[in-house]
Amino acid sequence: MKFQHFLKGLVHGIPIFLGYLSVSFGFGITAVKSGLTVMEAAAVSLFNLTSAGQAAGVGIIAAGGSLVEMILAQFTINLRYSLMSLSLSQKLDKSFTTPRRLIVSYGITDEIFALASAQPGKITPWYMYGMILISTVGWVLGTILGAAAGSLLPADVSDALGLMLYGMFLAIIIPPARKEKGVLVAVLIAAAVSCIIYFLLPFISSGFSVIICAVIAAVVCALVFPQADEDDETEVQP
Repeated sequence: MKFQHFLKGLVHGIPIFLGYLSVSFGFGITAVKSGLTVMEAAAVSLFNLTSAGQAAGVGIIAAGGSLVEMILAQFTINLRYSLMSLSLSQKLDKSFTTPRRLIVSYGITDEIFALASAQPGKITPWYMYGMILISTVGWVLGTILGAAAGSLLPADVSDALGLMLYGMFLAIIIPPARKEKGVLVAVLIAAAVSCIIYFLLPFISSGFSVIICAVIAAVVCALVFPQADEDDETEVQP
C-alpha cells in the first residue's frame, strides 16, 4: 500500500517535474552569471525549494548583501508557504506523525500544494514523498543543466536563455492578475515602488528593495481588497 501511494505521487508529480526542469534551467543560468558555481547553484535549489526566494537570494548574494537582508527577504517571500501548510494539514491522514509532517513541509511549493489540495479524500505521507521527490529532482536537475550551460555557452546565448526566469514570473503573475483586480493592483504597486527605489533611492540595496515592495503592495491590497470570510459570502436563505 505504501509503495502504491508513493508510485501514485511520482506519477502525479511528472507534470511538475517537467515544468520545474525547464524553469529552473533559467535559474541555473542566472545563478552562474551572478558568480555561483554549478554545485553552489544546485545546492541553492536543493535546500531552498522556492523560485522567487532563490531569485531574490541570488540577487542579494550578487549585490554583496547582508545576512539580515537575506533573512528578511526569504521570510517575506516564503511566508505564504506556512499558510499553504496550514491549509494542507486539514487533508492529512492519521499516519502523518510530527516527523513526517516536518519532512513533507520541505516540499510545499505552489504547484505541489495545488495538486495535493485537489486530491479527493485524505492524502498519505508516501503520496507526498513521491510527488515531492520527483518535483525536487526536476528542479535541481534543471538548475544543474542551466548552470552548466551558462558556464559553457557564449555570453550572448547565455544572456538570452537567462530571460527564461523572468518569463516564468510573468507566467505566474498574468493569469491571476487577469482574474482578480487585487492581484493586478499588487503587481502594479510593487513595480512602481521598485522603480521609485531604483531611480530615486539607489542607496537601498536590492534585498531590502524586494522586502519593501512586497510589504507595501501586500498591505495596500489587504486594506483595499480585503478577502471576505466564507461565512460572510454565504447568503442565508429564508
